[in-house]
Amino acid sequence: MGDGALRFAYETLLGRTLWPVLFGSGICSAILGRRYDSRRSRKAIGRLASIPGCRAEEAEKPVAAYESFNEFFTRRLKPGVRQIGEGVVSPADGRLMLYLGAAADRPFPLKGAKRSLREVFEKTAEGLFDIVVVRLAPVDYHRFHFPCDCRTDGAPRRIRGKYHSVNPIALLRRPDVYATNERAIQKLETSFGPLWMVEVGAFGVGSIVQTCEGTAHAKGDEKGYFKFGGSTVILVAKAGALRFDEDLVRNSAAGDETRVFMGERIAVQAK
Repeated sequence: MGDGALRFAYETLLGRTLWPVLFGSGICSAILGRRYDSRRSRKAIGRLASIPGCRAEEAEKPVAAYESFNEFFTRRLKPGVRQIGEGVVSPADGRLMLYLGAAADRPFPLKGAKRSLREVFEKTAEGLFDIVVVRLAPVDYHRFHFPCDCRTDGAPRRIRGKYHSVNPIALLRRPDVYATNERAIQKLETSFGPLWMVEVGAFGVGSIVQTCEGTAHAKGDEKGYFKFGGSTVILVAKAGALRFDEDLVRNSAAGDETRVFMGERIAVQAK
């Protein structure tokens, strides 16, 4: 959704009356998904690829070789185009915000939110946590990866929910989306303790697809992808387990997101 459509949906009375239809179920997202899976959607690829920040040159195939918009949207990257950094790396391309030392019952993530981290997980969560939120926009590469070497036990836990946008326009009006939108939650066992990885669906996201197999995963291995739409990946660690890069801490303290790319270092294990 463009800014104009988002402002209509979230800032007008008529738009808000349409929330049950637009965001209350997966119907709209499923319709968009079928549309963008068809060959007729190919003409939309060029428009997306031309937007600054899309980095279409990193795609594993030439833009003209993709058979549908969703095939391009869920594209893989050319082998070796991304260098996986040291420490803990960003699991996705997007705009990163840190929330450090957050209590399980603290409103999360924004001023005006009523839901807590506990409600994002829909289970007991005790102690203090450091939270990494990576918000993806449609121009971004939409596969997500493991941020460190880890082990998993079983498939992610799926929580059914709504499909609100994660655009800042929407977040100001609907700041509880991370606790109400559809999401997949997985616990990663790492050298610095448990790390939870949460993939959050959003408006237009037809599916959160998990592609990983097995229980042992190397840093940078693909975990899955989002079909069309903006989305979010959240990492949650015990407070103090990681030392985050200073620019991320500084920008987040000022209320600013930081542009990051999958594979960039965001933290190191605390000593």
